[in-house]
Amino acid sequence: MAQGGEDSELEELRRRRIASLQSQLSAGQVDPNFLAAQQAEMERRSSEQRDALRKILTPEARERLGRIRLAKPDVAQAVEQQILSLAVSGRLRRQIDDETLRQILERLMPEKREIKITRR
Repeated sequence: MAQGGEDSELEELRRRRIASLQSQLSAGQVDPNFLAAQQAEMERRSSEQRDALRKILTPEARERLGRIRLAKPDVAQAVEQQILSLAVSGRLRRQIDDETLRQILERLMPEKREIKITRR
């Protein structure tokens, strides 16, 4: 379930980047070989990130992150970046389960404002 959301978001980012580079190409600002290399590099990075997250997160945590991505893509991206930076720095000792992911989310999510309505 989470995989479909990740794929559609990555595909949208790729389309936007390719459109940007193609507009620069038509204006004569970018070498066509650079465009192909840039696209290949973007695909390689996104593939590496997906694979790393697949190894780091348990299936339940991946599913939760996928649902968050659907509702709040910016929060999901921030969580992914934090998880990947923890993994790269060697501070992760085990897989991140659903409970640990919730704790990370609580730290990253802005506090909700409490709205009280008083009736007269």
